[in-house]
Amino acid sequence: IMSKGTVVLAYSGGLDTSCILVWLKEQGYDVIAYLANIGQDEDFDEARLKAEKLGAKKVFIEDLRGEFVEEFIWPSVQANAIYEDRYLLGTSVARPCIARRQVQIAQREGAQYVSHGATGKGNDQVRFELTCYALYPEVKIISPWRIPEFFNRFRGRKDLMEYANTHAPVDLYLMTKNPEDSPNTPDVLEIEFLKGVPIKVTNVVDGKAKDSPLEIFSYLNEIGGKHGVGRIDIVENRFIGMKSRGIYETPGGTILYQAHLDIETFTMDKEVRRIKQGLGITFSELIYNGFWFSPECAFVRDCIARSQENVEGKVQLSVFKGQVYMLGRESPKSLYNEELVSMDVQGDYDPCDASGFIKINAVRLREHHRLQGLSGSKK
Repeated sequence: IMSKGTVVLAYSGGLDTSCILVWLKEQGYDVIAYLANIGQDEDFDEARLKAEKLGAKKVFIEDLRGEFVEEFIWPSVQANAIYEDRYLLGTSVARPCIARRQVQIAQREGAQYVSHGATGKGNDQVRFELTCYALYPEVKIISPWRIPEFFNRFRGRKDLMEYANTHAPVDLYLMTKNPEDSPNTPDVLEIEFLKGVPIKVTNVVDGKAKDSPLEIFSYLNEIGGKHGVGRIDIVENRFIGMKSRGIYETPGGTILYQAHLDIETFTMDKEVRRIKQGLGITFSELIYNGFWFSPECAFVRDCIARSQENVEGKVQLSVFKGQVYMLGRESPKSLYNEELVSMDVQGDYDPCDASGFIKINAVRLREHHRLQGLSGSKK
């Protein structure tokens, strides 16, 4: 039979994408299965055998962990990226990383199609496909969960439901211990930052140190997980207009978020920080909505990176029972001047100047009061 062409399928080894692989073959495509290793707990050899057995022409297992941390997680740390004040965007930020390599494989293998197992109601379809179109504009995308012939046949997903029913909700968390069962002694860490990214983490208790991006992030995940840090159960607003419930765990990311916030506020000018905070919110929304590879997101990343030039120093913190407690910070670029802020030392600051400062700031408030009086007397 004539092949319809070659398709690169983002394959997880799970039920959905295995069904998709078989279905794509039935439809007459040559299928290349692509598995991204972004640090998940997966038997990749077993997944390779499964894909081959299901009829994949080639199987690519790509270790993206290093680039995921350095090119995607680190910019998110610099931005303090957090969606709707709670979600640290772990899954969202992985999508452009995974899809970028999928596109590279498609171009290298001469495949005109890519496919994925994202549902027709979620955010991930948008994230995957916007990345594909941004990097490979003429690509054709096959989204089985939006094709009636596919979803009507597999709609029930009964086996998935049965599986879900036999697993209690407490087992949802894979990386983090329940804080109730976590150790009764804290781990104390020192994290060193340079230009807004961690360059070293040291366990003050046992002296263990890590200094490569992947090792730093993995170690923070391990320590955070052990103490039950970074679990959230939220209702969030999806890009496509509905609210959905999300259960996430981001142990390492939560520790880094707190630590970075601390060293940043210590070293960054107040007004720069205010503008940068707004950019961080914009960046979070762009990541969530799938626009990592867009001109506006590149622009925002550049601005945020520029703001991080002096964000350096060390932060000490304690990780304990689901919480991160800041213990102290030090920096050669600190803007904290103990002498200037002290009540006992006058220094260059003349307290008498504050009188004029307050009066000038009160002009507007007094005028507002006057106006309220006028509108009140008219009634």
